Amino acid sequence: MLRRVPHWVRVVMNRDVERFLDMLPVEESRVLEVSGWAHEKRPWQNYRSTSFPDFDLCTRDQVLPCADVVICEQVLEHLPDPLQAARNLLASLEPGGHAVVSVPFMIRIHPEPSDYWRFSADGLRRLLESAGFEVLEAKTWGNRLAAMANLWFWFPYVPILCPLMNNPKTPLVVWAFARRPDES
Repeated sequence: MLRRVPHWVRVVMNRDVERFLDMLPVEESRVLEVSGWAHEKRPWQNYRSTSFPDFDLCTRDQVLPCADVVICEQVLEHLPDPLQAARNLLASLEPGGHAVVSVPFMIRIHPEPSDYWRFSADGLRRLLESAGFEVLEAKTWGNRLAAMANLWFWFPYVPILCPLMNNPKTPLVVWAFARRPDES
């Protein structure tokens, strides 16, 4: 069976996301994955994947299912109103539910269909907190070699060629783990 080679810029982030998801009660969790299906193979209690334009994360009256976990990877940069999208992510969660959100930072523009924003770790934290999330962690990864390699195309991860050391001054991707506060 042919295995998909991951993008170099996502390897460390993907490993950290997997670690975070491993800590959650997967078999008891209802999950909404926004514009992707990277995590569909986990033994979730219930899993739903969405895609644009059928599901518009910026629409205020978009009916969102109640979920214990929402996963929104590499989506917010394409949306005209990321704050409203973050509010809708929060609204889709049960109190105490968790969110995984990732975005590019120093990555070339990739209009699919549009590309509006870039967020630093502080920026992503601020966006999620403004929407009402409690941010547990906000992290970055990148290095100069990966930045140069990804100027031309999505460079695949080849372990012998692609170092995973992190230079905090050259972040390529940003991700955060957050939760919806418990209702008082």
